[in-house]
Amino acid sequence: MRDVMPELLEWWTAGKTVGVGTVVATFRSAPRPPGASMLVGPDGTAVGSVSGGCVEGAVYELAQDVVASKEPVLQRYGVSDDDAFAVGLTCGGILDVYVEEVNQQTFPELGEVAAAIDAGEPVALATVIEHPDPARLGRRLIIRPGAATVGSLGSQRADDAVHDDALGLLAAGTNATLTYGPDGERRGEGMRVFVWSFAPKPRMLVFGAIDFAAAVAKVGSFLGYRVTVCDARPVFATHSRFPDADEVVVDWPHRYLAAEAAAGRIDPRTVMTVLTHDPKFDVPLLEVALRLPEVAYVGAMGSRRTHEDRLARLREAGLQESEIARLSSPIGLDLGARTPEETAVSIAAEIIAGRWGGSGQPLAAGRGRIHREHPTGV
Repeated sequence: MRDVMPELLEWWTAGKTVGVGTVVATFRSAPRPPGASMLVGPDGTAVGSVSGGCVEGAVYELAQDVVASKEPVLQRYGVSDDDAFAVGLTCGGILDVYVEEVNQQTFPELGEVAAAIDAGEPVALATVIEHPDPARLGRRLIIRPGAATVGSLGSQRADDAVHDDALGLLAAGTNATLTYGPDGERRGEGMRVFVWSFAPKPRMLVFGAIDFAAAVAKVGSFLGYRVTVCDARPVFATHSRFPDADEVVVDWPHRYLAAEAAAGRIDPRTVMTVLTHDPKFDVPLLEVALRLPEVAYVGAMGSRRTHEDRLARLREAGLQESEIARLSSPIGLDLGARTPEETAVSIAAEIIAGRWGGSGQPLAAGRGRIHREHPTGV
């Protein structure tokens, strides 16, 4: 929903009704992840996508029907041999799409949710998408860390159960469908709740204000990271040289990273690229980075000779082999990259492969499903 929020908020503010279809669960090689949304505006305009084109037409018609009937629908789309190109997923996946009407009456809290997202504040939105009592379909709960919840899913027990689980999803930045008993029982079935986790953007820290860093910052921003470029040399660390970075910091890299970690601004989604290949910068920085309890990725640029020298220096500094094993060096996948832009793509490819468990091999060389299971198993 994050991608279509500007258009949704515009229609909502104008008092219009919008049909909204959202992917709430995927199986096998579904093309879009949970949380992907498509809008059908009051003028018939379609915004966003739930499948990359496979079932958009069917969801478009269903959204119009839902707006007319005012009854939400949970619909499963899969492969249909007879009608695959009309309403099926030709890629072989299966997805569940929840379709509802959204306006100021059905979703009065949308403005509050949109404001939190725009401000970069963590907020989770839980919606009942399946329940034996039709009156509870579409009930919502807004969860924010350290704040009282807004709304209700129909009972205090259900609210408490979903609140705790949603905070965990929010910390991981993951959307998921959760299953409970009809009144929020941990053991049982009957109620399914979809949780949008609107966490702040994950961070990409780019250390070393070199030409490769500009390309990495650009790709990182494209992938949805909040990008910080850090270098101790003020003549190189300037906003004009890194227009795609969200911030450019002049500081010794190891000192900056230690301060960010102490302030709680480094989390398991954070990725770090060390591009200076200068031991006076790299080694103190990697001493800090590789000892952090949880980060998604630490990669360092350099030749194989530089890499071996770096490993020796890290061992001399007292790092354990288990800590050194977390380092990706030389950085990136072997794509034969030469230019800064090509190198940035190879680094991004390694980060993506690590996130989703990809092999980095050509898809044509493998067998089985193309897309890995979602981390939550949804």
